[in-house]
Amino acid sequence: MADRYLSFTATAPGRFLTRRLGLPQPAALARWSPERPALDGGLRHLTAGRSALDLAPVLARTGIGPAGSDRAAAVVLDASGVRDVEGLAEVHAALHPVVRSVVASGRVVVVGAPLDPADHHQAAAQQALEGFTRSLGKEIGRGRTVNLVRLTDASAAESTLRFLLSPKSAYVSGQVIEVGSGDEPSTPFDWDRPLTGRTALVTGAARGIGEAVAETLARDGARVVVLDVPQAEQDARRVADRLGGTALLLDITAADAGARIAEALPDGLDLLIHNAGITRDRRLVNMPAERWIPVLEVNLASVLRTTDALLKAGTLNRGGRIVATASIAGIAGNAGQTNYGASKAGIVGLVRSLAPRALAEHGVTVNAVAPGFIETKMTAAVPLFIREAGRRMNSLAQGGLPVDVAETTAWFAHPASGAVNGQVVRVCGQSLLGA
Repeated sequence: MADRYLSFTATAPGRFLTRRLGLPQPAALARWSPERPALDGGLRHLTAGRSALDLAPVLARTGIGPAGSDRAAAVVLDASGVRDVEGLAEVHAALHPVVRSVVASGRVVVVGAPLDPADHHQAAAQQALEGFTRSLGKEIGRGRTVNLVRLTDASAAESTLRFLLSPKSAYVSGQVIEVGSGDEPSTPFDWDRPLTGRTALVTGAARGIGEAVAETLARDGARVVVLDVPQAEQDARRVADRLGGTALLLDITAADAGARIAEALPDGLDLLIHNAGITRDRRLVNMPAERWIPVLEVNLASVLRTTDALLKAGTLNRGGRIVATASIAGIAGNAGQTNYGASKAGIVGLVRSLAPRALAEHGVTVNAVAPGFIETKMTAAVPLFIREAGRRMNSLAQGGLPVDVAETTAWFAHPASGAVNGQVVRVCGQSLLGA
């Protein structure tokens, strides 16, 4: 369903009226397209504190040239060397004069360092960057985003910086992303089609967010296996045929689902995308077991079972990626969704526990996307006032699109994202709910 309020605020009368009434004024977001693959404008690289990182070569490869004297499409502040409160003054001094110069739908990325458990002054200063980044994201407006990346190795962060400094991250703001020191991909890849030669399985891919994920991975070169229930056969085959992939029809909650997937993919799997999910909303006092059990089975138990089975069978190739779908409902909670919130919080727990072991034992990373209000057929059926609240209660004052979740999934899936592991990134326009 079209966001008529967003369209209205783009008109002169709409701007005047909403400004006078103090209403949200969302800006149309600049998303990736073949005609607009990069941000419009230059990049400004600033430093606060004494940094040991060499970000310049990585930033030069993002495709964004230096900014002119007035406007910038992106600002990257290297604050990884900030170790005390005095250093935070340099953060203010660096960004205060340039925030207004960031164009609409521009990017601000603050680069920080991991917290040092042996130095509480450094830990305090680096944690302060999180509060600073989230607060700036809530006030910067005009479709601009602000994110914090903690890292120790600039070269390992290239895929992350490319993602955050591109139109692909239009609905990702107020996030804190930890990047470790990963190995370079064993085989060369093309940054325009980095998933060429890789096989991706997307569950629940016959429609909605799953279809967008499958489409985006195919755009990046992957051979996509569209998995959905037999009842969705027509849609699943339509998507698979359009993307040059194959359809796999099975119930993901079946006890033998993992074995059947492994059998269907004798050459192995590179990308396992857990997208299938359902809702059965009702307040707990009115929720019978028949509404609780299916949600936990589809959204959580099936993810656990199939992941375990595919790792044990060796179906997931080394260098592979597991990306699961959480939700801000699992982070912040939501009335009427104790079942859904529990299932999605369970995904967060799965990621945090499995990620280090999966990488060490199988060479596979494990991450999750946590969507907020995304414009789908399901949210279009939500009552008007609740739908409008969902759209406006974030820093970008609008709902996201399925492609926003898909682009974040594609970043996790990238062969150069091996240092991104155990992360839960919200795709919610910096929702006012939760962390």
